Amino acid sequence: MDEISFTTTRREHDTVMKIIDRAEKAGLVRSSDDRMSISMDLCATHANGCPMDFDRMLAADDFNFAHDYCGIARHLDRRTGKLGGMFRPRFAKAEVRS
Repeated sequence: MDEISFTTTRREHDTVMKIIDRAEKAGLVRSSDDRMSISMDLCATHANGCPMDFDRMLAADDFNFAHDYCGIARHLDRRTGKLGGMFRPRFAKAEVRS
């Protein structure tokens, strides 16, 4: 089994932290342990097959923000870092076809 990557740029990481702050203000984060798990979920999603546009997610309206935030938490396979259940975040970057 391949190792899960959590690699993001410093700027992406900073934006992920702002996303978590927003989610916390919206009541979507229950504890400080949640903050770490959520950070790992978002970074794993981004680094393991579903690159995210975190800036667009952060700027989204509440409904679309919650869709991606909760959908990633629900559909991420934490053993592989990949999304399952046919879920595709609204703020996933466009796929590049070769």
